Amino acid sequence: NLFFTFFGLDAIHKTRFEHIKVATVGNPGMHMATLVGGLPGMSAIATHMLEKKMEEFDIPPIPEFIEMIADTGAGLYSCKASVDLFGFEEDDFIEQVQGIITVGEFYELAAGGQIIFT
Repeated sequence: NLFFTFFGLDAIHKTRFEHIKVATVGNPGMHMATLVGGLPGMSAIATHMLEKKMEEFDIPPIPEFIEMIADTGAGLYSCKASVDLFGFEEDDFIEQVQGIITVGEFYELAAGGQIIFT
């Protein structure tokens, strides 16, 4: 099962999951100075570079990857606290999302399995 919270909700949001952009400001994984990351077009360049690299390594685009995960039988769930915070509703998410649940409910679903937070 996968539990999507905060900005991770973009990966399962109907109007956002096909247009996810790489954040170049405040992203410690970018190893880029904030001044450089904030330049106009840097996010678009970084997104394009990542998409090319994913293509090179035969990694599917996010919508296809999410579909593959759901097709394996994995459950996809939205974090209730994040959904409430952003004012989203159940209809805002792709059809593969099985529900909006609390972190406590996710722990119950994951009982006996490994839980990894990244």
